[in-house]
Amino acid sequence: MKFIARMLATTAALGIAGSAFAADMTMKFGHVGAPGSLFEASVNNFAECVNSTSDGKVEVQTFGSSQLGKDKELLQKLKLGQVDFALPSSVMSSVDDVFGIFEMPYIISDRDHMRRVQGEMMDKFQSAAEAKGYHIVGLAENGFRHITNNTRPINVPSDLEGIKLRTPNGVWRVSMFKLYGANPTPMAFSDVFTALQTGVMDGQENPYAQIASAKFQEVQKYLSITGHVYTPAYILASQKSFSKLPEDVQAMLTDCASKTQDFTYEKAAQLETELLDVIKAAGVEVNEADKAAFIEASKPIYEAFAKEVDSGQEMIDQVLSLASGS
Repeated sequence: MKFIARMLATTAALGIAGSAFAADMTMKFGHVGAPGSLFEASVNNFAECVNSTSDGKVEVQTFGSSQLGKDKELLQKLKLGQVDFALPSSVMSSVDDVFGIFEMPYIISDRDHMRRVQGEMMDKFQSAAEAKGYHIVGLAENGFRHITNNTRPINVPSDLEGIKLRTPNGVWRVSMFKLYGANPTPMAFSDVFTALQTGVMDGQENPYAQIASAKFQEVQKYLSITGHVYTPAYILASQKSFSKLPEDVQAMLTDCASKTQDFTYEKAAQLETELLDVIKAAGVEVNEADKAAFIEASKPIYEAFAKEVDSGQEMIDQVLSLASGS
């Protein structure tokens, strides 16, 4: 009887301890990144920061590999309150034209440049997001994008002639590759491996971290280092839901997002070297593309953006003026 009493007392104590450590608020973070991707590392870093900083009050649970939906589904689920955070990248250009500035080829030169753009223009991006019902908690990154395919090495834009190329959803990326001569098709990231494996698509374009973590090197022959677009990623919440959070929770989430950006930039720079070696080791033929030729061929995209997007030329000029840091 004494043993049973001790067991009951221990069980009760454990129950009390367990409830003490139960989070007051559980938040779901969905993203499309595969295991080993920069997306996964960034989201996990954010979750770890929140979970440790909040002293058990808030728990961020992470769901990668499109478990909670593809990019467009996650955007909708944010508004419905079914997901608390998502990590969209290129798809943001379909949310508001302002985000299309990051679809302009070679407009971002490096991460320091991106930080200056963020510092000067973040209010513009935040206003655009909130007008569509979202709140940008912070920035991470997708990275500098390069082209893989099974047809030929891509040295100049004309080498893309006729190549069936998967792109993310976004009118400017599609327009850019049409201009280069490719046959671009928007497709959800989770569908790309099978499309490449079966020949539905000849190629795709992504940063090394996405290429390697999705194992595209297993179904692609050529990698051409173009660095044609730098895409930030957005730690995104519903504006309505975020505004209802206590101010201290909002501040904590914003602070963790800022720390995650620092982590992401450091991790991304590390992966750029490591993962290129992984891709090469798989037998993929790698070449350095003629970036000057791509920049020259990209002028009509800039002209179209300036003409079609409100304040488009002003945004282009402002981003380019921040390239040198002067």
